[in-house]
Amino acid sequence: MYEPNVVGDWHEYDEHAGLRVRVHRLEAAEPPRGRDDAAAGLTYFSVRVTVENRGAQHYGIHLEDGQMDVRVGPDGEGAFIDWRNSQFIEGFDVYPLRRATAVLYAAAPEAALAHVDVQVQLRVDEEWADRRLWTGGIGILEATTAAAPAGAVQGGLAHQVSAFLKDQTVKDQTVKDQTEPGTA
Repeated sequence: MYEPNVVGDWHEYDEHAGLRVRVHRLEAAEPPRGRDDAAAGLTYFSVRVTVENRGAQHYGIHLEDGQMDVRVGPDGEGAFIDWRNSQFIEGFDVYPLRRATAVLYAAAPEAALAHVDVQVQLRVDEEWADRRLWTGGIGILEATTAAAPAGAVQGGLAHQVSAFLKDQTVKDQTVKDQTEPGTA
């Protein structure tokens, strides 16, 4: 079963040897060129998406508007994306042992920022890579989550998401077993 990455985790692409991406530094932040009028009453935050090449060949990458989607709150409402202040990766060659980082500025109601989902679909050498999801929230320290032992984060967001997905799988399997012909 597919489980989302936690903000701060690296995801490696099997089809592009050595290429990996991560969403990190999810934090409250004011945009460098000023607030957009459409974001009145919303809380700004930023998120970084870093692409790293640990392989032997270079890759041409694109990470532009429309390739990232940000959803907030328990209902997955779309966040306001400030395209004017965001910095994208447009047609950049990432050579071995090099990185490129995009910075996305978005805004949403402050109460919804405890749960933030960021979906990224990277384009590598004119081919689309699979979409991947990272989950986190403002106030959740990614370093604490990564450094803590597995038993210490039982109440953490990543554990809750994983437990929910596993629970759904068990329920689906139970319903399937009860509806198959020939089962008692």
